[in-house]
Amino acid sequence: MKLTVRPLTPARWPDLEAVFLAKGCSIARGCWCMYYRETGRQDLPAGTRPADARRSQLRALAAAGPPPGLIGYRGRQPVGWVALGPRSAYLKLARSPVMKPVDDAPVWSVICFVVPSEQRHQGVAAALLEGAIAYARKQGVTLLEAYPIDKPARSADDWLWHGVKSMYDKAGFVEVARRRPQRPVVRLRLIDD
Repeated sequence: MKLTVRPLTPARWPDLEAVFLAKGCSIARGCWCMYYRETGRQDLPAGTRPADARRSQLRALAAAGPPPGLIGYRGRQPVGWVALGPRSAYLKLARSPVMKPVDDAPVWSVICFVVPSEQRHQGVAAALLEGAIAYARKQGVTLLEAYPIDKPARSADDWLWHGVKSMYDKAGFVEVARRRPQRPVVRLRLIDD
């Protein structure tokens, strides 16, 4: 599938909302790709739902820059999202038993994909990954890292926000660690040292 992949900007915020509010994206609507950026429990004003706070936080990130991720378009229709950026922006990764640093190399992390159910099984996530690789390369990133799911049997699509290992394999990523049987850490070298 050929998609046009664009960085999230304030002007593209309605397109991101269209993806997150689409059928099949209820998990994404709870997280707004902010979970891994958090370090602990959030202190929220009374009556504020965590999902609403995360939505506002992601919108603020888009306004402040650099873009916290990319939106994929088929024509003018937004059909998916991939969150990526410097590993240091995802504070929760440092404490994760599965996704903690492999070494001290500076890497960017591909954290999650959001693809509405009507767009799934058409290559949207793979096209988003291709766009993420191209974007990271333009940003001068040396290593791109991800934390896919690797299960022998098919999983429910709603729980595959990290992507599947076979998709990363096809894109040229190589496994560099596996701390749990179904959770490898994979990397792609974008620029030779």
